[in-house]
Amino acid sequence: MHAMVLRRRGAPLTLEERPDPAPEPGEVRIKVSACGVCRTDLHVVDGELPGIAYPIIPGHEVVGRIDALGSGVTTLSMGARVGVPWLGFTCGECFYCRADEENLCDRPKFTGHTRDGGFASHLVADARYCFPLGEAGDDAGLAPLLCAGLIGWRSLVMAGEARALGIYGFGAAGHIVAQVARWQGRSVYAFTRSGDTQAQALARSLGADWAGASEDAPPAELDAAIIYAPAGPLVPLALGAVRKGGRVVCAGIHMSDIPSFPYSILWGERQIVSVANLTRKDGLDFLQIAAKANIQTHTTVFPLEQANEALARLREGKLVGAAVLKP
Repeated sequence: MHAMVLRRRGAPLTLEERPDPAPEPGEVRIKVSACGVCRTDLHVVDGELPGIAYPIIPGHEVVGRIDALGSGVTTLSMGARVGVPWLGFTCGECFYCRADEENLCDRPKFTGHTRDGGFASHLVADARYCFPLGEAGDDAGLAPLLCAGLIGWRSLVMAGEARALGIYGFGAAGHIVAQVARWQGRSVYAFTRSGDTQAQALARSLGADWAGASEDAPPAELDAAIIYAPAGPLVPLALGAVRKGGRVVCAGIHMSDIPSFPYSILWGERQIVSVANLTRKDGLDFLQIAAKANIQTHTTVFPLEQANEALARLREGKLVGAAVLKP
């Protein structure tokens, strides 16, 4: 196999040849056909998340086909197309697992963070944490659904019944969630970097009622806002845009510090909540919704060897939609 490997914090990924991995009991080996590039991959490369196991192969929006089965695997078959998400293992024993909150597990493993991920020609995954994808849709288009879509779905659920929804950061997750929200009959207000006319145009093409800069006031009060950009200063801006009783959902795994803000913009029973990881139920629910809503992802495809270029363009805000690597 070949893989793009992160050897140390902040280093460029390097292309390496390795023996094909062998699945352990309960695992499957997957020949990767596409892997999305997520902002969380940037946090891994920059060492902003705890517990990174160097050297590590990033990537957790994986689409591929099973080409080897470990002993005891009965739920998946050879040749099946599956998706591998961020959540790669949970202990099943801690308080949170027993409470059906496996996204908060005390001893989890994460794909591309504490176990090797999909920036490679092959990876090994726990069979219990793979999603059957069927044959509809192309591999590159499906890949962003495995994190941008899943975390986007969880954050949308946490936004409650909001009819007027603000989306701060209109990238991979934002453009997927906007489609789901419009399919549900919600109004969408898209907030982008100042001057990002491409993202604003994409938002309007997907049915957004309004698109503008994050610093702009929307033309209507929001019932809820979801923040996908990892920028703490967006929190007070979003609080200022939601109505009394409204909710601001912070959907990233990492965010810069939130600056101080006057209590008056929180008062009125406004809420700030965060999203942590995902559950397998989130995945099963969302993949059904994505099919029903005919979600279409906007992707830029890079060869696997250009992973560093894809990450750089993501960091610089030069991507519209999502980047996807193909071995």
